Amino acid sequence: MQYNILNMGQKVMRQAILGLMLAVSPLATAPVMAGPVEDYEELREDVWQSYLDSAPTLATSVGDRRGDGQLGDLSLAEYDRQVEQARAYIARLEAIDFDALPTDLKVDYQVLMSSLEDTVAAAEHDHSRYVLFTNRGGWFTGFASLPNRSPFFTLADYESYVGRLEAYGAVNEQGIARSREAVARGLTQPCEPMEGFDARIAQQVVEDPTQTPFWQPFAGDKPNALTDEQWEDLKGRARAAISDTVIPAYADFLEFYTEEYAPNCLSGTPGVLATPGGEDYYAYRVASFTTTDMTPDEVHNLGLSEVARIRSEMEDVAAQAGFDTREAFIEHLRTDPQYYMTDADEYVRYAAALAKEIDGFLPQLFGRLPRNPYTVSPIPAAQAPGNTTAYYEPGSLETGSAGIYRINTTELDQRPLWELPALGVHEAVPGHHLQIAIQQELDIHPLRANGTFFTAFVEGWGLYSERLGIEMGLYDTPAKQMGRLSYEMWRATRLVVDTGLHSKGWSKQQAVDFMTENTALSASNIDAEVNRYMTWPGQALAYKIGELKIRELRERAEEALGAEFDLRAFHDTVLENGSIPLSVLDAHVDRWIANELAGED
Repeated sequence: MQYNILNMGQKVMRQAILGLMLAVSPLATAPVMAGPVEDYEELREDVWQSYLDSAPTLATSVGDRRGDGQLGDLSLAEYDRQVEQARAYIARLEAIDFDALPTDLKVDYQVLMSSLEDTVAAAEHDHSRYVLFTNRGGWFTGFASLPNRSPFFTLADYESYVGRLEAYGAVNEQGIARSREAVARGLTQPCEPMEGFDARIAQQVVEDPTQTPFWQPFAGDKPNALTDEQWEDLKGRARAAISDTVIPAYADFLEFYTEEYAPNCLSGTPGVLATPGGEDYYAYRVASFTTTDMTPDEVHNLGLSEVARIRSEMEDVAAQAGFDTREAFIEHLRTDPQYYMTDADEYVRYAAALAKEIDGFLPQLFGRLPRNPYTVSPIPAAQAPGNTTAYYEPGSLETGSAGIYRINTTELDQRPLWELPALGVHEAVPGHHLQIAIQQELDIHPLRANGTFFTAFVEGWGLYSERLGIEMGLYDTPAKQMGRLSYEMWRATRLVVDTGLHSKGWSKQQAVDFMTENTALSASNIDAEVNRYMTWPGQALAYKIGELKIRELRERAEEALGAEFDLRAFHDTVLENGSIPLSVLDAHVDRWIANELAGED
């Protein structure tokens, strides 16, 4: 389960906005201002405007037209300028008297500082500069989702979309140039998880431009807002851009990948430990994704402890189901045809109906609900093979797009129905869609609403939401209970497997064996997940670390407030700042508890 925010591969971190999309303007010294509040608010606005200047699709998503027809700059020179700009922003932040800020701006300050510091820390490692794709994808898969992330209401919307098609060639060249340097520096991905990657790229290299996803906006009838002449002109430009720029760019990347990159993939030890500077890089990734100071060893040991705890709970559920052992029940769940569908459309309808059922519980758990809805759709065919079971794509009220809970309809014999309740609450509501849509609508500065992302918070909330399914009564059979526990076990084993692969020299088979022994996941899902961890080090750690923190805070609040504890108010408090580091969340909930005890609003 994952949240696909930038669509540069599945779920590329939103920290990339800070790493790849900071301002490119010359550095300037901070002017003398009236006081700390004014200094901070001006700096925050400067950062936000720099994001909009250098992240055209982000600007579009918030209704700002400055980036129309543009895709941004993926060059290494641009990356280095952005890092220097981040350092300049940090210097300005450090010059502000933090203690003189009101509480809300202290939270704001800490969020911004954490994001900027992460950008600078990332730049200390060559991996951050040159490793631009995982086995799930990169800039090229993100671009393929452009039709789903673009508004199509006016002539300007369509012209901007076509302009971005025309601009893709330059971005693709920049991505290839940096990836070529990854090859030269021995920073390629391991071979095994990249198998079949070239075939997925090749799906975009076709003769007929109308058979690509990029033609989708022109496949229907003419919009009323356009004249016949404008419509025909746009279609002609789009057809030419897809034929002359987009398809050749994918062909160029395919050639680079098959002739230069794949022959130099890493064999042997599959983790970053085998790459130059890999040990230090992984330590950075652990800190970045968890927003803690935990070491890889500490994460590994925590994972072993959680695996033991959850395994005991699974054994209890197996006994309730009438099986002598946990393993026997899991084998039954993996192989009994009653738990599987064979028709993809029926599978989507089943998941959608379950999602609507879950919607009905939300007012019992939250005082604030988002305005923007979500829908349930399959993962696009070109991206589905080898992909995860599901992921979430955020919507935007400004662009008129709903959130999308994407489910994988390939290999349905590996996708049991008993996992769908936990899957739905994680990816849609009250998980990713609810949290992210609320963040977009909060009365906070747009930089916070749209420009900062912390995986431990977002994915921790998603996993915590799976636990809320207990309170909704979703896990009403032993099979569904085992489904939830298997998903929790999945995230616990990640702590062991990810650190095993990248800090302890584990082989892929060791990782697969550990997950097979402890989870109820199918062999196909386990293989896909381990491949993901091998090419995306550290990201998978965020889920369990974040969930454990939120559970800890809830227990703390329940103990402190007793009968006065209000679950809806607690959830609203956790979500009311959007995505924040776990340390900031901890302090924020403590303030809420103190205010509740004091009887303050």
